[in-house]
Amino acid sequence: MDRVSKHNYYLDIAQTVAERSTCLRKMYGAIIVKNDSIISTGYNGAPRGRKNCSDLGYCMRDNLGIPRGERYELCRSVHAEANAIIAASREQMLGATLYMVCVNSKTGELEPGTSSCMMCKRQVINAGIANVVVRDDKENYRIIDVNEWIENDDSLSGVFGY
Repeated sequence: MDRVSKHNYYLDIAQTVAERSTCLRKMYGAIIVKNDSIISTGYNGAPRGRKNCSDLGYCMRDNLGIPRGERYELCRSVHAEANAIIAASREQMLGATLYMVCVNSKTGELEPGTSSCMMCKRQVINAGIANVVVRDDKENYRIIDVNEWIENDDSLSGVFGY
């Protein structure tokens, strides 16, 4: 019997979490795992009590033609990584791994090459998370050492988006 790899097992769970997303652009799911225990989960959606884009029937950033990775102050959503981080204590996250999946809301297909935005990278760094594993397709994923985000500070590049 072939067993699913540990990384793909957790990525499958993150992909299920993404099904709760209320974003009309991209559905993200994230889970934080430490010592083979799920610490927390998160998906992208409006703050509690506010209307989601899926409820309103439009995305302000889409209406304004804003490319991905830019002008997040106009986005209604709290990102999946941020919601997962909010739901856990820093002590639980020290040395943990964050698993993340992105699904295109319009096609239902996995989005290869996705990454955390600059704001979420900063939150992941401060949470003490050691690695981020991002699904590119059903079998393939990338493992990112968070120290690379510290050493290669993309916030200094002047390039926006991702």
